[in-house]
Amino acid sequence: MLNFIWLCMMLVAVLVGALTGRLEETTSAATEGATNAVMKVVLPLIGIWALWLGIMRLAERAGLVQALAKFLRPLLRRLFPDVPPEHPAMGAMVMNIAANMLGIGNAATPLGLRAMRLLAQLNPHTGTASDAMVTFLALNTASVQILPLTAIGVLAKQGAHGPTAIVGSAFIATLIAATVGVFSARILSRLPIYRLGLVEESASNSEREPAVEEEKVEIEIIATQPLKPAGIAALWALAALFATLFCLLAFPDLRAALGNLALSPAPAELATLTPGSRAIRVAGMLAIPFLLSFVPLLAALRGVRVYEQFVEGAKEAWGTAQRTLPYLVAMLAAIGMLRGSGTIEAMTGTPGAPSAFAKMLAQIGIPADLLPLMLIRPLSGSAANGVFNELIVRFNDPDGFLSRLAATIYGSTETTFYVLAVYFGSVGIRRTRHAILVGLTADIVATAVAIFVCRKMFAA
Repeated sequence: MLNFIWLCMMLVAVLVGALTGRLEETTSAATEGATNAVMKVVLPLIGIWALWLGIMRLAERAGLVQALAKFLRPLLRRLFPDVPPEHPAMGAMVMNIAANMLGIGNAATPLGLRAMRLLAQLNPHTGTASDAMVTFLALNTASVQILPLTAIGVLAKQGAHGPTAIVGSAFIATLIAATVGVFSARILSRLPIYRLGLVEESASNSEREPAVEEEKVEIEIIATQPLKPAGIAALWALAALFATLFCLLAFPDLRAALGNLALSPAPAELATLTPGSRAIRVAGMLAIPFLLSFVPLLAALRGVRVYEQFVEGAKEAWGTAQRTLPYLVAMLAAIGMLRGSGTIEAMTGTPGAPSAFAKMLAQIGIPADLLPLMLIRPLSGSAANGVFNELIVRFNDPDGFLSRLAATIYGSTETTFYVLAVYFGSVGIRRTRHAILVGLTADIVATAVAIFVCRKMFAA
């Protein structure tokens, strides 16, 4: 299916570019997209991937991942019946899902890539997405959002008095979308066209050649040292430190009462936020520093050689980048061509002059102004972010219905084609089966639910 979609994207872009006289822009956009895939996506992300893969390695060695996986085992066994309960893929998926729920995207991606690589070790059909891989992709494209921090941050930056008002609407939309995504993954996997055996038979012999080097990794039983009383006290002290920081930053009155006992000056942006918005913003500020200190400390207290194990985990980042790069180049070049040729503009129209398609959607209750965001979001995260910011500025009412609806849609949907290219590309998956259909279904459901919920919650 991805072969057909990619070919259509390329041909439509060239055809529209020829009809609109924008062939040169189309060519330039293809080159720019390929360059951006290397210079602005993969290379900058290698360091981030290395950091979080190293932290993931420490969390495994400290027994934290196994503890989380054990706690969620009943749910995970239902979602991923083909994955052994003790396999490290379970823990990696738990960490990825948790990071997505908290809006920590920089951590979620490398953790998800590690989970996908571990799932590939269990996949007997090389080059073809397994049921577990498709389900995991569905949970990433429709991840339940407790704190959609990016959308909240944009609203706050534009002067919204209640940027956290979208927390409830985004949670409902993503919860329903994730549920639909998982069920659609299960149902579609049973259709004859998507059954693993038939997909394998339809592939040529050359396509069945391994796309990545096979790794035979056995389930490793990691023995951890029990925590001593002094170690438990050290962990509680660290937790108390961050709890104190949270109180000082989230509650200015308490900070003023303590006077010189305040540990550090508060960022100026916090003073402009409402109490609820400030608390969520502070929680987001402290989440990553807490993880970067708590996980290494826990590992050290359990006898792990933290520096050596961190480096071992970080080594995976370079190989992941090498495997992912060709897939990203292909996808971002095609998306760039669609934008350069004017295809997306023709579908959405321009501000103040919506297209016929946009007007048709407006007749069924979908605001025409939001169509560009809805169409671009599955294709490009950076482009969707720019469209989202432009919408908030143009509406000039960051606390209004349309702004909150746009923020909910942005926080509830995902860059499906980007996620698919990165996650499946990292393990050489070329036959995606029903993954694209599942991801787009989740996006459509999230958008529809966001519109319905926001009309109930925010419409005057």
